[in-house]
Order: sequence, then C-alpha cells, then structure tokens
Amino acid sequence: MRTRIFQVDAFTRTRFSGNPAAVMPLEAFPADPLLQALAAENNLSETAFLVGGDGSYQLRWFTPQVEVPLCGHATLASAAVVLERLEPGRSAVTFHTASGALHVRRAGSGYAMDFPSRPTAEVGASEALNRALGAVPHTVRADAVNYLAVLESAQKVRELKPDIAAIAGLDRLGVIVTARGDGEYDCVSRYFTPARGVAEDPVTGSAHCALAPYWSQQLGKSRLNAYQASTRGGELICTVSGARVELEGACVFYLEGYAEL
Repeated sequence: MRTRIFQVDAFTRTRFSGNPAAVMPLEAFPADPLLQALAAENNLSETAFLVGGDGSYQLRWFTPQVEVPLCGHATLASAAVVLERLEPGRSAVTFHTASGALHVRRAGSGYAMDFPSRPTAEVGASEALNRALGAVPHTVRADAVNYLAVLESAQKVRELKPDIAAIAGLDRLGVIVTARGDGEYDCVSRYFTPARGVAEDPVTGSAHCALAPYWSQQLGKSRLNAYQASTRGGELICTVSGARVELEGACVFYLEGYAEL
C-alpha cells in the first residue's frame, strides 16, 4: 500500500530551521507496530498520522520510539498539510487527539493552534537535576510530564551542555530549560526528552503550554514572543487565555512524495 508523505519544517519561515515533522495521511490507522515502525523509519522527532477529511481528522503522534499524547510542531505541520495540500480552500481544521479536540486556523504568521494549558508547580531542588543540567536553576517547577528549570539568563540557556544520559534517568520524561528573553523575545527555552528518543527537540509546542502560563504570570502579559534556542531554532507567539494557550507559528514544506507501507 502507498500513502502520501510530507516533511514540513514547523515554527519557522526558513527552510532547514524550526522543527521537522513527517505527516502521513491514511485511509485508516494500521496496527500500532506499523505506525511505530514508520515513525522509526522516518527518524524525525515526530511523525503525525492523519485519518479523516472535510476539516475533521483523527491525529496521532509518534517519536521514533513511542507514541506521545500531545505534540505541537507536528500538529502545526499537519494543519499546513491539510490547509495547503489536502483541502486548500479551508481556513481551519479540527484534530481529534488523545489530548482532546485541537482547533487550528489560519493566522497572520501562518497558523494558530488552540491547546490546553499545562500549569506547573514549584518543586524542591534536586541534586540529580542539577547534575544532569550542569547548572543550578534559581527556580524548578514541574508538571506530570516535565521539569521546568529557570536559569539566570538567556545566554546560559543557549550555552547549556547537559548530560543527556542523566536527563533520561530522571523521574520526568523531559526537562524544559528557560530564562527571561533578550532582544525581541519575552522568553527563551530549550527542551530535552531523551526518554522519548529525542535528545534535544528543536522546537516544542507542548513545552510552551507550560512555558506560556509561567512567563505570562512572571511578566504580567498574556501575549508572548518566544524563541526555542536549539541549533535549528524556532519562533512562536503564545497567547494565554484561561486554561488554554494559543500557539502561533509558520511552516515551510521541504518534501512531498509517497511511502510504501
């Protein structure tokens, strides 16, 4: 069986930056082992699988090793595929996912996604986390999935060289490292999730579901310009509205073709 496959750079206007995702529209979901094998074969941080049409799709996300309950950049890439290739006359799309219904619409900088907020709570200092990061955060927060470690400056975030193997051994699936932004950005971050098979994710929408409410409270503003300072780098506009976060970003198409299943 053949199916279409797209590779899209998300949260960027420049090819070869942002976060690349594979998007594969299907007539029906095959068995999970095949979906996982396809994601491993694509060997990107995420592969998105779509089933549906007429502006309403089932959406699932897989890293090369596991299925995940929420992924921002692959949702943005999926919206670009639907709105630019599968249904180019449409202005919005709804994805039905493990994290509920996610609505994406065309917006000024590309597309805007309506995601659930992931508020964090302050937790006690951890020597294991400090050793893994090779730095001592001035604040550590957490939700059920990630640690959020706040450093003194954006420069320290950019220069951080963590112990990836040690991060994989922590009691959370990932670590978000962040600081107040510099220049045009309100906040700067990086995200490490080796336990999911991704040492450092280039640009992470789901991490900003935690970053946005934190920095919104710290800075006293609901709309934030955010930058994820990975090697590829990527930009997001985050708007906090109650228990939801709107994540806005652009996409660039890199590859279109067919895969054999």
